[in-house]
Amino acid sequence: MGLRAQAVVSGLSLAVGAALGAGLSGWRPRGEPGAVWVQAAAELSVPAGVTRFGLPGLSQLKSRESHVLSYEPRLRGPAWVLELLTGERIHGEADRQSSDFQEDESVHPYHRAQNTDYRGSGYDRGHLAAAANHRLSQKAMDETFLLSNVYPQNPHLNRKAWNKLEKHCRKLTKSNRNVYVCTGPLFLPRTEPDGKTYVKYEVIGKNNVAVPTHFFKVVVLEKFGGELELRPYVMPNAPVDENIPLERFLVPIESIERAAGLLFVPNLVKSTNRLQAITAGGK
Repeated sequence: MGLRAQAVVSGLSLAVGAALGAGLSGWRPRGEPGAVWVQAAAELSVPAGVTRFGLPGLSQLKSRESHVLSYEPRLRGPAWVLELLTGERIHGEADRQSSDFQEDESVHPYHRAQNTDYRGSGYDRGHLAAAANHRLSQKAMDETFLLSNVYPQNPHLNRKAWNKLEKHCRKLTKSNRNVYVCTGPLFLPRTEPDGKTYVKYEVIGKNNVAVPTHFFKVVVLEKFGGELELRPYVMPNAPVDENIPLERFLVPIESIERAAGLLFVPNLVKSTNRLQAITAGGK
């Protein structure tokens, strides 16, 4: 792992740590700073003989040069993507025009999205780790174009309100020491005319790539004085008026934790006793 990647993972652990990996056996630094460790199946305490033929699956934690993600094979996309933004990281010589969307060959072919899945679907290939957040090197930007960092996203949302939120996150690097961003899909329930509540979502392409009903972006600001500020956003995967203030999309963090099956607050509380959560109507 390169020095830049080490720094990314080490910094990211401040904001979320192991709790983000709800399905992980473990994720903690070991050895030199920033190393990522996922507990091997052989180290698990399991009944004798059960794992004779191995385990059918483990959470797929993928460490890139400047972001980390947990891949969800069933959805053909990430459960969450984690970034550390600083003024240095968002500026550089990387050229978006030199990057192309590519399938992630580190994912098993059964569970992998392909570019052909998006053709004629009516959806954009929406980045979760935004390409413009990773200008520091061409490799860092190229890795954001792997389809393991992408979900089908409404074109109007992708190019308007969601893009506005991504730009806002970059702007926050000017007034904060570090900006931690965790982005992921949501599949929210809805009550149908029959009175029952269902979780329904579209899939596209021959690989049945899931189309999220909503997206979340949890932003943790590390102030120059050491305080942490939490800003949790949710937007529907539908056209959104870009003139609506971003503050209108702030939600209680527990609503994201419950819906996504993740935990943010416990690790933040461990890191500081100066945590401020900003929700709709907050200051």
